[in-house]
Amino acid sequence: MKVKAKVNPNHLKYMKSICTEALVETADALKSNLQQSQTIPFDTGNLQNRSVFIDSSKKSKGIVSICYDTPYARRLYYHPEYNFQKVHNRNAGGMWFQPYVDGKKKDFASKAFTRILRGKL
Repeated sequence: MKVKAKVNPNHLKYMKSICTEALVETADALKSNLQQSQTIPFDTGNLQNRSVFIDSSKKSKGIVSICYDTPYARRLYYHPEYNFQKVHNRNAGGMWFQPYVDGKKKDFASKAFTRILRGKL
């Protein structure tokens, strides 16, 4: 049994653009979920609200990043032993991305991407 298939290049471009949009929206969903989980240290709100952004400059290569533009973000992230105030964010602490890497939320990004992509198709 032989099967012949023709691939329409325009459909491939369309699919790539949809996947790229879904990737950026997935990063935004992860950022929102991170803020809602109240794990980012919060003093004035800069670190959680104004200093975090999504870098989508490499989205055509399938890479998006959640970035911080403050000099102290790295120091706070890698030092969970600090005594973080918990007035505004009750779960504040360091290593706030770790649950998304190997913790309870490790499937969050893949599930969000799937849900967003299905909504676009």
